Amino acid sequence: MPSLKDFRDRIASVKSTKKITSAMKLVAASKLKKAQAQAEAAQPYAKRMNQIVGRLLKGMKVDEGSPKLLAGTGKDNIHLLIVVTSDRGLAGGFNANLVRTARQTIRDLEARGKIVKLICIGRKGRDLLKGTHEHAMVEYFEGPGRSDLSFRDADKVAKLVMEMLRKDEFDVCRLIYNKFNSVIAQVPTTRQMIPLTVDEAANDDADSAEDDAKHAIYEFEPREEELLDDLLPKNFSTQIYGALLDSSAGEQAARMTAMDNATRNAGDRINQLTLQYNRARQAAITTELIEIISGAEAL
Repeated sequence: MPSLKDFRDRIASVKSTKKITSAMKLVAASKLKKAQAQAEAAQPYAKRMNQIVGRLLKGMKVDEGSPKLLAGTGKDNIHLLIVVTSDRGLAGGFNANLVRTARQTIRDLEARGKIVKLICIGRKGRDLLKGTHEHAMVEYFEGPGRSDLSFRDADKVAKLVMEMLRKDEFDVCRLIYNKFNSVIAQVPTTRQMIPLTVDEAANDDADSAEDDAKHAIYEFEPREEELLDDLLPKNFSTQIYGALLDSSAGEQAARMTAMDNATRNAGDRINQLTLQYNRARQAAITTELIEIISGAEAL
């Protein structure tokens, strides 16, 4: 049985851990508020951009002469996966669930005889996938969980992908990220980015006041093809930026929840250890009293 000193040391250790997890919870809550506000502020622009691209696509036919961001290369052999995770851990299953989804997608593609390439955004995703899929790694970018996250970070990724597309280095591009639904729900989501389809581009904002004009006939000047040449790269960067913002908010929410659970568990453990300490202390006192009484009777 551990000594009283061992119990005191364990209690002190758990109390120190509890202080750390409690502080990390408060920091994550503070960062979450900012990340959530940033994500919500970017949503109207992204939705409107998606809606405009969807309207343009409905008025034209996709063929071999269409922009590659829209039509792809016409093949389905090489798949590029953009996996968005965080740089830091201590966020519960935030990264593990996302990487599990990425691995399942890779297995499904390879089972169909497809070639897979990876762009990892976030150190955790890179480290977890490196052991089994290092040969597929193309590039690594810093994760989105930073206070200075900006559109330029998404644009760097988008420009790399578009340069790879220009060189026909892949045929299909998918984005795998944690969609931020709420503080307690971050859902691993897989989204096809290239080739873009009408379903992906069309905005399903059914509650908006402009839905009444959704099926109206639009005339565009210049032509749809010219507008898409300019809008598709911007839309691509915008959608990646939205995914980074979602991932950033989700990371802080997951960390806040994980640290809250850790703090509660530490409190429960302290109570258990304190109870065990008191019992051991009582047993030690009882033993000493028996020894004293036994000694007195012997005299």
